[in-house]
Amino acid sequence: MKLDGYTRMAAVVANPIKHSISPFIHNSAFEATATNGVYVAWEIEASDLAETVTNIRRYQMFGINLSMPYKEQVIPYLDELSDEVRLIGAVNTVVNQDGTLIGYNTDGKGFFKSLPSFTISDKKMTILGAGGAAKSILAQAILDGVSQISVFVRSVSMEKTRPYLTKLQEQTGFKVDLYALEDISELQEKIAKSDLLVNATSVGMDGQSSPVPESINLPETLLVADIIYQPFETPFLKWAKSQGNPAVNGLGMLLYQAAEAFQLWTGKEMPTDEIWQSLTEKYK
Repeated sequence: MKLDGYTRMAAVVANPIKHSISPFIHNSAFEATATNGVYVAWEIEASDLAETVTNIRRYQMFGINLSMPYKEQVIPYLDELSDEVRLIGAVNTVVNQDGTLIGYNTDGKGFFKSLPSFTISDKKMTILGAGGAAKSILAQAILDGVSQISVFVRSVSMEKTRPYLTKLQEQTGFKVDLYALEDISELQEKIAKSDLLVNATSVGMDGQSSPVPESINLPETLLVADIIYQPFETPFLKWAKSQGNPAVNGLGMLLYQAAEAFQLWTGKEMPTDEIWQSLTEKYK
């Protein structure tokens, strides 16, 4: 990697963030595309967020990525917001367009790009969880023309989730159906009619637990996806594969959301095939 007086910077901003593999992805892309850039991880306190955003202009950076807990907190410091950010209420990418700072959220696009030979248009989706990743996937599915969405959350989270789905309906005219994850018969019924089943919860990161009981039967053509990539194969995905269903983990979402951000910053396509190979070797 060549560093000189013309090198432009990008960064991921969060707390904690030192463990992030985003620098590996983006620096590989800068090198592969002969772009004079460097990508670093900035672990900052909340009191430094405003100054950090100011530094994007000050240092003529490409922009920044954001992770928890700053995806929502950054919004007041930006000049413009994309359509998906207005729906999700969270930013994961800031683009410095000649001094104008524009907030995007590439998580949903990244998720759907990671699904092989699948388009969500006119399809039915069941999603488990309603946190930040789920909101990104929901919003993008609606923008891409999904026909039906069923969201399952724990019964204790129902009341917290409902206002967001109501707001989403007001903004888009699309009604998302909400159910309790404990209602197994309803879960079985919705999954049986779905084209895509997504685990957008953190259940499975321990390598032992699954968000759904193994008594659930999956339709043959159902695509099953998990946003988790460590472990590489969660119990949820292992169970789906044992029923003969195609299954996709969250590593592709991580790569393709980065690719979307890289294109917004540089106007260049990230060489995802090349980087994917390095990532799978690293995490499998």
